[in-house]
Amino acid sequence: MSDLLSLSQSIASLVERVAPSIVRVEARRRHGATGIIWSAEGHILTTSHAVEREEQIQLTLPDGRTTPAEIVGRDPSTDLALLKTETSGLTPLTPAPLDGVKVGHLVLAVGHPGRTTRATLGIVSALGDEWRTHAGGRVDRYLETDADLPPGFSGGPLLDAQGRFLGLLTAAFSRTAAVVIPGATLTRVVNTLKEHGGVRRGYLGVGAYPVRLPQHLWAKAGAETGLIFLSVDPDGPAYRAGLLMGDVLVNLGGRTLEGVEDLLGYLAEEKVGTAVQAKVLRAGEVREVSLTVGKRS
Repeated sequence: MSDLLSLSQSIASLVERVAPSIVRVEARRRHGATGIIWSAEGHILTTSHAVEREEQIQLTLPDGRTTPAEIVGRDPSTDLALLKTETSGLTPLTPAPLDGVKVGHLVLAVGHPGRTTRATLGIVSALGDEWRTHAGGRVDRYLETDADLPPGFSGGPLLDAQGRFLGLLTAAFSRTAAVVIPGATLTRVVNTLKEHGGVRRGYLGVGAYPVRLPQHLWAKAGAETGLIFLSVDPDGPAYRAGLLMGDVLVNLGGRTLEGVEDLLGYLAEEKVGTAVQAKVLRAGEVREVSLTVGKRS
C-alpha cells in the first residue's frame, strides 16, 4: 500500500511540475487543444491540425489569464505549429533525448483542453527509428504510447517517470494510438519555422499512386514497384520535363520508390531548385529525363 501511495504522489507531483508550462489553445469551434511553452519570450508549440483558424487564436495561460496569439509558422507534414504571444516571463519545457527510453516504460500524457490540467497514464508501446509521415515529414524517432488521448490533449507533452519531456502528443498519424513527436524533431522544426515561417517542400506537380510492376519489367526498370501518375499539373516541373499522365516513376535521383511517402520524403528542402534524374516507364519502355524540383506553395 505504501508503494502505491508513493507512486500516486509521484505522478501528482509530475503533473504539478509540468502544469506551469502548458496552455490551452483555442482555435477550433468544438474544443480547445493543448500547447507547450517553448520559450520564455512567448513561443508556444502545438499541433498544426489543432490550429484551424489563423485569426483569433486565444491562449489560456497556466495562471488563468487569456492572451491572443499569432502563428509564426506551421509544418503540416510533422503536424507542428509555432505560435507567438506578447506575454513574456513564461516557463518553458526543455525536451529530453530518448536515450534509455524502452518499450514498457511508464509515461504520463498531460493536456490542458479545458479549465484545468488533465493527465492520463500509460506505457511506451512502441519505439523505433527515423520515419516519414504520410505527408513526407521526417521524424527522428518513432515513439508511441497507449496512454488515452482524450479530445484536446493533442499538443501536450509526454513525460517519463522522471518528469522528462519526451515529446509532443499528436493524434494526426494514427487512428489507434497516440504518436509522439520527439524533442530532436521539435527543435529542428521550430528553428526552421522561426527562420522561414514554414518548411520548404519540393514539388513535381503530379498526383501518384503506388503500383507493383509486372515481373518481366523488373530487370528493365531496376525496380519491382513504382508510382503511376494519375494527374500531371500543366504548370508543374514534371510536365515541363515531358512526363505524362500514365507514366510510372520507378526511380528519382537514384532512389527507388515504393510509396508516395518515399517521393514526399525525397522532395525535402535541400532538393528545391535542383536538377534530378527521373526514370519512368511509358508503354513498357524506360525513359530517363532531367527535371528541376519546384517549391510547393
